[in-house]
Amino acid sequence: MNKPIIKSESELALMRQSGHILAEILHGLVPYVKPGVTTAEIDRKAEAAMARHQVAPSFKGYQGFPCVTCISINEEIVHTIPGKRTIQDGDIVTIDCGVIYKGWQSDSAITIMVGNVPQATKDFVRHVQKSLEKALEVIRPGAYTGDIGFTIQHYLEGKGYSIVRDFIGHGIGRAMHEPPEVPNFGKKGKGTLLVPGMTIAIEPIAAMGDRFADVLHDDWTAVTRDKSMACQIEHTVAITASGYEVFTQYNNTINNVYTQ
Repeated sequence: MNKPIIKSESELALMRQSGHILAEILHGLVPYVKPGVTTAEIDRKAEAAMARHQVAPSFKGYQGFPCVTCISINEEIVHTIPGKRTIQDGDIVTIDCGVIYKGWQSDSAITIMVGNVPQATKDFVRHVQKSLEKALEVIRPGAYTGDIGFTIQHYLEGKGYSIVRDFIGHGIGRAMHEPPEVPNFGKKGKGTLLVPGMTIAIEPIAAMGDRFADVLHDDWTAVTRDKSMACQIEHTVAITASGYEVFTQYNNTINNVYTQ
């Protein structure tokens, strides 16, 4: 049931290109994330960029989702529909996006800290990024998805944050969500064995407060129950014979945190 789909070298090459295009699109959105701009405006910029790059959106139309990005601010965790909400000084803004290039998907999320963000919140966002980097360090053939989850959980809970367990990483390829599941919590040596040719989306999702989430009346937007700050960072990653390759890195860096 949770058996991963192994990709050939030619298929990995297409996924790599998909990831590179997505990284460029996300990086290009950062200058627009500033006070006074609505999330709907940013989503329109993303859709225009996809048209220029001749890629299709992964999210728009997926189970009825109406936009090409999910843009979550502060207490919003994931799956927030872009709309009239205006970005304010001090916000943390996560843009989650996916594209399809020649039939192959990529998925990534960046977080932008806007203006005068409190130091504790800055630290939180950077620790979520660091948890993904720590998870990459354990990826190699013979490791397990549980090793990834354990690493993220151990790092972030050790810093005093909570793992939001309702949402997890996943396999990715021709479909946006494929086996295996890649939770952000777990036990070493458990879960699915990692083998070369697997492609997964790793996405630590954490809260500064408790881990409980509620979904709003739009049936998409998830928020922290205690209204604490939340953050998501995500990359699409391939398992290789020697370790891993990050397909969605921009300009050879895996950092997905920006300051505006």
